[in-house]
Amino acid sequence: MTTQARVLLLVPARTYRAADFILAAERMGLDLVVASDGALPLGRAVIPARSADLDASARRILARAGSVDAVVAADTPMLVLAATVAGAMGLPHNPVDAVRAALDKSAQRQRWAAADVSQPSFRLVPAGDSIRQAATAVGFPCVVKAVSLSASQGVLRADDPAGAVEAARRIRQVLDEAERPAAEPLLVEEYLPGPELSIDGVLTAGDLTVTAVFDKPGMPDGPTFEETLLVTPSRLAAGTLAAAVRVAADAARALGLCTGPVHAELRICDRGPAMLELAPRSIGGLCSRALRFPGGASLEEIVLANALGRPVPAAAGPARPAGPARPAGVFMLPVPRPGTLRAVEGKADALAVPGVTGLTITIPPGQQVRPLPDGDRYLGFVFAEADTPAGVEHALTAAVARLRVVIQ
Repeated sequence: MTTQARVLLLVPARTYRAADFILAAERMGLDLVVASDGALPLGRAVIPARSADLDASARRILARAGSVDAVVAADTPMLVLAATVAGAMGLPHNPVDAVRAALDKSAQRQRWAAADVSQPSFRLVPAGDSIRQAATAVGFPCVVKAVSLSASQGVLRADDPAGAVEAARRIRQVLDEAERPAAEPLLVEEYLPGPELSIDGVLTAGDLTVTAVFDKPGMPDGPTFEETLLVTPSRLAAGTLAAAVRVAADAARALGLCTGPVHAELRICDRGPAMLELAPRSIGGLCSRALRFPGGASLEEIVLANALGRPVPAAAGPARPAGPARPAGVFMLPVPRPGTLRAVEGKADALAVPGVTGLTITIPPGQQVRPLPDGDRYLGFVFAEADTPAGVEHALTAAVARLRVVIQ
């Protein structure tokens, strides 16, 4: 008789990902133990755990969780705690210092530079030092970014020294509102023109298995860099894709990551694929709902299977991963302007576009919203499938054109 596998899932209260991971665990017949820093409508007991109170939370989880076969973080805020707990339990995990490095954009850049991983040239600017001098050394245009934020929050392009100074001022304001330490440095890096893509995969003993590669045909050139349109499979040449996957795998190894999901962002520039960022988690938001793998598996099921040491259903070669069963994509709806969200109209018209498979608005009416680089949320997500990636792109852009965002 097969014993039911038991998994500890660490869920931050502020995440889109909880429901999808719980559904995946149910589909796989797993016995799930949940720890969280907030109340979750799960109908089950939840172990209190706060990532900001690492040691006490780890002790509490170790005392209450019992024996488990794997530890999985549902989203970024729980990554360090998950690695800490898994290490204490003797389960496969990434080293805590590797996870911390992956969550700090300055540490990423420094480790990649030491390992000669292809990336933009950069300067780390401590608080109080001259942004103008660093930006001039990197060259224009350049990108000024916070080292601790995500989802394109606190990232701005600057085209001249005055623009770099203004970008830094705005980003410092964002950091202050996010209650980040005043001494946090900023990163100034070379702006790389060219197509952008993201690579999702899972690591097993340091080896990367690709699950999906997304093109980003709607990626802006600045001054902000909100992600909107993601389409898989990639339409880039096989040789370019293979090179990008090699760079992403090298980047993960250089950070010290060895197991679990990774989400890498790269640009294809005149010197080949170059790393922008890498996170030790799967793709964020609700974007994973665009993906359905052969046999009906979700991306969350693949992440859980990998944590349990099971074969990954989407395993394939690096140049042309099997990926989703059909071309698919997602449009992340950005906040167009600040104010109070009153409504997103035209949803029925958008859902009527051939190929569109779903639409979810994630911010309820009445809430204050702010666009990037100040805000950190998207209005919602539109999903589509088609026979070709071009068909997916057409369906998503047509659907979004039918939506009307009402902000007062």
